[in-house]
Amino acid sequence: MRFLETELPGARLIYLEPMCDNRGFFSRTFCVQEFAAQALETKFVQHSLSFSAVRGTLRGMHFQTPPHGEVKLVECSKGAIFDVIVDIRPQSPAFRRWQGFELTAANRRQLYIPSGFAHGFQTLTADAEVRYLISAFYEPSAARGFRYDDPAFAISWPLPVTVISGKDRIWPDFGDGPMIRAGSPAAIG
Repeated sequence: MRFLETELPGARLIYLEPMCDNRGFFSRTFCVQEFAAQALETKFVQHSLSFSAVRGTLRGMHFQTPPHGEVKLVECSKGAIFDVIVDIRPQSPAFRRWQGFELTAANRRQLYIPSGFAHGFQTLTADAEVRYLISAFYEPSAARGFRYDDPAFAISWPLPVTVISGKDRIWPDFGDGPMIRAGSPAAIG
């Protein structure tokens, strides 16, 4: 695996290094030793799968508040997505900056998302599957988010939004207090 720094401190784009032969290839997608050598999280307590049937589906922007913050390792196992992370750590030099990555079944890239980031994605194909390793258990009281079109970030999504959940549609803007209040809509995917 090759770990590449992103523009946002702590986030990594991971390239797999397949060993190819006449059968196809074999590649590690996670290795405790390699992640530890990069000073990355190695304990993941959940493995989740998201499926979106319609191209243009948008999920996000989600995070969990401390002490339930999550590290995520995300990959697209079928189809393609535009994966977006936003640094919401107030002490970070990249606070409120976002970056997007194309993750596809063909490019086999993974995105390592540290705690303190909001996460969301838009499907670039129909029938897209996204797999996550997650370092913390889902805690409904810590689930938060903000709208995908929040002007504080001006995220440039590649497609018009075709499908979005009711919960994701009603998240407040980042600067509006309800985002930090318990009882906000639950984060999904």
